Amino acid sequence: MDIAHRNNVTVTGNPQGRTVMLAHGFGCDQNMWRLTLPALTEDYRVVLFDYVGSGRSDGSAFSEDRYASLEGYAQDVVEVCEALDLREAVFVGHSVSAMIGVLAAAMAPDRIGAHVMVAPSPRYIDDDGYRGGFSADDIDELLASLESNYLGWSAAMAPVIMGNADRPELGEELKNSFCATDPDMAHVFARTTFLSDSRNDLKSVTVPTLVLECTQDVIAPREVGAFVHQAIPGSRLVTLDATGHCPHLSAPEATNAAIRSFLADLR
Repeated sequence: MDIAHRNNVTVTGNPQGRTVMLAHGFGCDQNMWRLTLPALTEDYRVVLFDYVGSGRSDGSAFSEDRYASLEGYAQDVVEVCEALDLREAVFVGHSVSAMIGVLAAAMAPDRIGAHVMVAPSPRYIDDDGYRGGFSADDIDELLASLESNYLGWSAAMAPVIMGNADRPELGEELKNSFCATDPDMAHVFARTTFLSDSRNDLKSVTVPTLVLECTQDVIAPREVGAFVHQAIPGSRLVTLDATGHCPHLSAPEATNAAIRSFLADLR
């Protein structure tokens, strides 16, 4: 199988630099990183890709059995790393991709040498002693709405997820990204994302890790950032002066500065 075609892999930047792999979240694609690229391409080799079922990936490669768990998406990451023979790459994962990156690194430790987690969440549902931001009923309602009327759900939820009500073009962009995703494949990714529990997987992380959170984020509240930071010894937690769940779009300067500072310290 042609992995580069399957996952619409793009390689850009400095071929002599350390590899930075940018991984999008649910309902998105690699285009969501376009404001991050200019901050990286001079010094780093940058790899972008789309998960199967997202963006311009090969939809014929989609398997509900495979992608009904985060491990299926992590296998995508590992196979892209293997196809490009990546070593010690810095994995920048937005939202659920942060946890996908953790799983991928556990599968192939030599491939991923550091993590940048942008608005991560290891579990979205509240639990005893843990605040994920949603009750089980909240998530059930969210998934029922998404599966019954995906386009309507996208139009209603994208501005909420994005935040920044004073900049409606941001919510519109996220809505368009959601709407460009095949609904049946999106249903599977949504269930996999919002019902996941990766808290125990954080214990496997031993490489340098940057956790980026926003001051206000309805999907990943600050308690989640604190939990992830505490669960990964030696991790760095940075609270961006940003609102919403997509700071790489809403506050690219602050996001890029934090990522570049972390990367510089890896040298």
